[in-house]
Amino acid sequence: MSIKARLAELGVTLPDAPAPAANYVPFVVVGNLVHVSGQISQNEGGLIRGKLGADLAVEQGAEAARRCALSLLAQVKRACDGDLSRLVRVVKLTGFVNSTADFTDQPKVINGASDFLVAVLGDAGRHARSAVSAASLPLGVAVEIEGLFEIA
Repeated sequence: MSIKARLAELGVTLPDAPAPAANYVPFVVVGNLVHVSGQISQNEGGLIRGKLGADLAVEQGAEAARRCALSLLAQVKRACDGDLSRLVRVVKLTGFVNSTADFTDQPKVINGASDFLVAVLGDAGRHARSAVSAASLPLGVAVEIEGLFEIA
C-alpha cells in the first residue's frame, strides 16, 4: 500500500511543509539521506504549547509528538519533490520534550511520533531514536523532533 493510501486509510492529511522560522533550511539532502530540521508541535489551531509534568499529560505530549511526525513527513515529501514513494525508511529521530526537572516519561511522549510512523510506514517506519528533556523549547512548544530519512 502506498504511503498516500495508508495516510488516507488512517484519516490523516499531511500539512504543508512548515517554513523555517529563522536563518536555516527545513531540510538538507545529502546523497540518499534527508536531514530534516526540528519540527515543532503544532496543529490546525496553532502551536501546541506547554510543559510535560506541569501543564500537559503524557497523552497530550504524545499527540504533540505525532503532530511533529506529520510535519517531518511533509518536509520529506517536499524534499522528494512531492513524491513520498521515494521514502525508503526512517533512520533516526531525536525528540526534545519541554518538561519539568522531575518528568521521566520522555520516551512515552516521543512514542507518539514513533508509533505514528510505524502505523504509516510499517517496518520502514522503525528507527533509531533519542528522547530527551529540555527546560524549554522555542515559542514554548511541548515537543520538537528532528529526523533522518533514507530516500531513493
